[in-house]
Amino acid sequence: MEYFAGLDVSLEETAVCVVDGTGGIVREARVASEPEALVAFFGASGMEMARVGLEACSLTAWLQAGLSDAGIPAICIEARQAKAAMGAMPNKTDRNDARGIAQIMRTGWYRAVHVKSPPCRSWRALLTARRMLLNKRRDVENGIRALLREVGLKVGTPSRKDFGARVRELVADDPVLVSLAGSLLAAVETMTREVERLTRRVLDEVRVEPTCRRLMTVPGVGPLTALAFRATIDQPDRFRRSRDVGAHLGLTPRRYQSGETDVQGRISRCGDELARTALYEAAHSLLIRSTKWSALRAWGMNVAKRRGMARARVAVARKLAVILHRMWIDGSEFCWGKQATVA
Repeated sequence: MEYFAGLDVSLEETAVCVVDGTGGIVREARVASEPEALVAFFGASGMEMARVGLEACSLTAWLQAGLSDAGIPAICIEARQAKAAMGAMPNKTDRNDARGIAQIMRTGWYRAVHVKSPPCRSWRALLTARRMLLNKRRDVENGIRALLREVGLKVGTPSRKDFGARVRELVADDPVLVSLAGSLLAAVETMTREVERLTRRVLDEVRVEPTCRRLMTVPGVGPLTALAFRATIDQPDRFRRSRDVGAHLGLTPRRYQSGETDVQGRISRCGDELARTALYEAAHSLLIRSTKWSALRAWGMNVAKRRGMARARVAVARKLAVILHRMWIDGSEFCWGKQATVA
C-alpha cells in the first residue's frame, strides 16, 4: 500500500502526519526540523512513501535536499495553494496543517514549487545581502535627515559623495549633533564600503557566467538584472512557453470574472520580488536612459504615450522577461529591429 506524508515545518520542530491510500491517518509525530531526524523517522516507520509534501519556507530547500538525497520523494508545494485547500479547517494548528498537507499529497491537488540549485541560491543570497545593505543605508540617511530637521537644519539633495560633508557642515555649531551625526555617518560609510564590495562580487560572478553575459547584450539589462534573472529562473526549460515567465514573476494583470462581471486589475506581484524589481529598473533604463534605437524601446514609448510611463515600464519589464527567456533557450542574440529578425 502507498503512504503519503505531510510536513508542517517550523524552526525547531516539524509536525508529521502519514496517511494511507484511503485517507486514514496511520501515524503522527513531532520531529526535530533536521534532515537527519526526518530521514530517521521515515526509515524507522517501515512504510514506503509515495509522496512527502512540505510547504515553501526558508527551510524548504535544505530539508528537501536532505530528504531527496536519502531517496525520499519530497515535494515542495505552494504555500498559497495549501492555505486555500486547508481554509475550511476551523482550527489552525500544526497538527491540522500536517494532516491537510498529507491529504493534498494523497489527492494530488497541489502545484510543485521548483527548488533552486545551490549556485542559484548562492547568487540570490549575494543579491539579497546587497539589497539589504542598500535599504539599511537609506534608512540611516533618512534618520539623519529627520534628526536635523527637528532643529531646522535641511540637508537638501546633495550627491552621495557630498552627503557626509553636507551633514557635518550643518551640525558644526552643535556639539551634541556633531557626536550623533558622526556615529550615524560612520555607519553609512561602513555600509557604503560593504555595498561596493558586494557589487564587485556580483561583477565577478557575472564575468564568468556565460548566460549572464548573453543576457547583458539586451539594452537596459546590466549585471544585477542578469544575475537576478539567472538565479530566479534557474532552469529555463521548466517553462513551456516564454510568455509564462511574465506571469511567474507577477508581471501580468489580475483578472476577476463572474457572470457578466469581468474586471482586469493591476499586476499580481505574486512572483519573485527580486527579479521583478530588477526587470522594472531595467525597463526604466531602457526607456529613459538608452540612446540607441530598438524596436522594444519604440514599442514601450508608444505604450507610454497611450497609457503613461508607469504602465509602460511594467509592459516593457514583462517583454524583457519573455525576451531574456527566449534568448536563454535558443542561445540567440537580441534583435534590435524587425529587419534584423528577418535577416
